[in-house]
Amino acid sequence: MKKRLEKGFVTPLPVFIIATYDEEGNATAMNAAWCGQCGGDLISISLGAHPSTENIKRNREFTVSFATREFVEACDYVGMVSAAKVPDKLARAGFTTTKSEKVNAPVIDQLPVAIECRVQDIIEEYGETRVIARIIGTIAEESVFTDGKVDLSKVQPIMYDSTVKAYRVIGEQIAGAWNAGKKFM
Repeated sequence: MKKRLEKGFVTPLPVFIIATYDEEGNATAMNAAWCGQCGGDLISISLGAHPSTENIKRNREFTVSFATREFVEACDYVGMVSAAKVPDKLARAGFTTTKSEKVNAPVIDQLPVAIECRVQDIIEEYGETRVIARIIGTIAEESVFTDGKVDLSKVQPIMYDSTVKAYRVIGEQIAGAWNAGKKFM
């Protein structure tokens, strides 16, 4: 028997670490989970009022790295504190950065996969800022590849579970897409 819940949820919510440059050119980052892919080369991110949101509006370029199991504490920390109050939060988390070759934004060196993004549209609605960005490039550490493709079981990206306010790991492959359902054909 199914039970009615008070509030709905959508899962999985990838945990993205969004990196930008501030007005002085310093690297900063935030944790965002209200995100998703909305086309072959587009992502959508829903953001509140944060310094990184203002950096995205001003610079119109940023990177998105997948938060990982290995760096869950550091990734959580950059979402817990504001760059307005802790300008060196990346260093405190143990993160270093390198400038992206494709966009004017930092890449977090410790996180194995980074997506380089350029803003296509910014929509202010429902008290949030929705950023639609085009994926300009993606870079990944060689250690997370299997047969020339990024292997999520090696990346171990985390997702945000809004039902219990926790992080969970993504990675186990259980079936082939566009293949598992062939038994019904």
